Amino acid sequence: MAKEPLIELKNISKSFGDSKILVNANLTIYRGDALAIIGPSGTGKSTILRIIAGLLAPDAGDVYVQGQKREGLIDDAPDPIGIGMVFQQAALFDSLTVDENVGFLLYQHSRLDRVRIRQLVEEKLGMVGLAAEVADQLPSQLSGGMRKRVSFARAVMANPDNPKDNPEVILYDEPTAGLDPIASTVIEDLVRQLQAEKAGCSSYVMVTHQESTIRRTADRIVFLHQGQVRWSGSVKEIDNTNNPLIKQFFSGSTTGPIQVTG
Repeated sequence: MAKEPLIELKNISKSFGDSKILVNANLTIYRGDALAIIGPSGTGKSTILRIIAGLLAPDAGDVYVQGQKREGLIDDAPDPIGIGMVFQQAALFDSLTVDENVGFLLYQHSRLDRVRIRQLVEEKLGMVGLAAEVADQLPSQLSGGMRKRVSFARAVMANPDNPKDNPEVILYDEPTAGLDPIASTVIEDLVRQLQAEKAGCSSYVMVTHQESTIRRTADRIVFLHQGQVRWSGSVKEIDNTNNPLIKQFFSGSTTGPIQVTG
C-alpha cells in the first residue's frame, strides 16, 4: 500500500540576496515518516524546514499540505494538519517560566483556564521525562538537555478543545547540536518515543549533522546539496551506496564533490 503524502514541496526556490539557497527542490513527507534531511552546511536544510513549517515563503514553487495548496504563510490560513517545530537553540522565552513557555499558545489563544493549562503543561513535561516541578523554573535554571526537552513539550502541546490543532508533523532543527553523547542519546530516544506514543505527531522531519542522530532517529534520508535533493534512501543504504556525495559526507573526507569551505 502506498504511503499517504502529508506535505509536498514542488519546485521550491529560495534566495537571500545573491545567494541561491534552494533551486527547484522537490520533497515529499509521508504519514509515518521518520525523515532526516542531511547535507553540507549552508545548503538550505534549515531553510527548507522553515518553508515546510510555513514560517518562510519560497520565491517560487508550491507547498501542498494533505493535497491542499498553501497560500502565504502559516499565519495567513491554517493548514489542514498541525505542524510543530523544535528550533536548534530551543528558542524559549528567557523571561517566562517553563509553564508559560510550554503553555504559551494556550495562555494566549485559548479559552482554557489557567488550572487546566497547567495540567496540560505538566502532562507534556511528563511525556518528555521532566518532573512537574520544572514548570516553575526559568530556562536559565535548566541544563541544555532539559531546555531541549522543554522545547519538545512545547512543540507537541495542543488545545484539547481544537483537536485539529494537534501537531501531526514535528520538525526538528539540529535537536542534538551542542549536547554531549549521553545527552544526545536521551534526545534521540525521546524523538522516537514521541512518535511511538502517537502524541499527535505520527511523522517527523529532522535536520541534523550528527551521524549517531541520523542512524538512531531516521528511517529515510534525503541528501540536500546545492539547493536540491541529490540522493534519497533508507538508513541501511548509506553504508552500501556508491553515491559519491554520501560516501564523502559520512567518511568526512575532504576529497570529493562536496567542496570544503572555510
